[in-house]
Amino acid sequence: MSKFITLERFINEEENKFPNATGNFSAILHDLSLAAKLVWREVSKAGLVNILGNTEKINTSGDTIKKLDEFADETIYKAMDHGGHLCVMASEENEDILLIPDGYKKGKYVLLYDPLDGSSNIDANITIGSIFCIYKRISESGDGNLNDCLQKGFKQVAAGYVVYGTSTMFVYTTGNGVHGFTLDPSVGEFLLSHENIQVPKKGKIYSINEGNSNDWSNEMKNYINYLKEENKADSRPYSLRYIGSLVGDFHRTLLYGGIFCYPADKKNKNGKLRLMYEGNPMSMIIENAGGKCSNGKMSILEIQPTSLHERTPLFLGSKEDIEILEKFLQKEN
Repeated sequence: MSKFITLERFINEEENKFPNATGNFSAILHDLSLAAKLVWREVSKAGLVNILGNTEKINTSGDTIKKLDEFADETIYKAMDHGGHLCVMASEENEDILLIPDGYKKGKYVLLYDPLDGSSNIDANITIGSIFCIYKRISESGDGNLNDCLQKGFKQVAAGYVVYGTSTMFVYTTGNGVHGFTLDPSVGEFLLSHENIQVPKKGKIYSINEGNSNDWSNEMKNYINYLKEENKADSRPYSLRYIGSLVGDFHRTLLYGGIFCYPADKKNKNGKLRLMYEGNPMSMIIENAGGKCSNGKMSILEIQPTSLHERTPLFLGSKEDIEILEKFLQKEN
């Protein structure tokens, strides 16, 4: 009989490798896994409990907030605000930082999260997900502040995401490999299903919204045309696969290889995806799986953020595919 390893057991065993560990970091991951289960519970029955559809609110990106977005945002915050391990949080759905309520201990970690990525797909029952990353605070004590949140991506101590699809998966890294756990609803546990994920060095799939192609730079157009050219020696032409949910498209890229692209264009000169909530965590994951991240010119993880909702062009995927892309984009002005 195969050995079953739960997410909780895996986290505890990893903690035991560090004699000086206090357990605070592990507790954050445990709390996040609980939040993921609570969000999954509502996602799986959303159409039955009347939480599909829009609210009347607009988020910081100018998008109408879905009812399930709001639920996920509140659920993650409430699961994380009282454990005593965090000093501050920030969410893609909120303009400002989220302080830990008075009366609760302030810890040494910082949590940033996108509560429900791909929410425009909710009503169509297409794959969506949650994204998170964790930093160590740089302020000394008490409430955390904006500077605690605005750290470069390479300073992340953990990053992960949850896929709510045909199965629900919790994927994360602490800088020592990328591991995936699939939820078994019958026992309510995440079980290790994908240990030490490694993205192929080169893929056969590209993922991009070609509906924006008229607004791309000529260099970006040339790169996509290159992928479409037939050359059996290097697996071209590539196949296009695009869900429109970063978590879904990224998860496929992580497992199968290839490249995910969301470039800048005439309408979004700084890109559209958020550096802090999407770019940095996904970049840490792909690099720890042997892949590469880029904004077209440099590593996403080296960008110094200047605001909570800063945007960036985002390219993630197989190392060789990203390197070829960068050669094309180096010609941009």
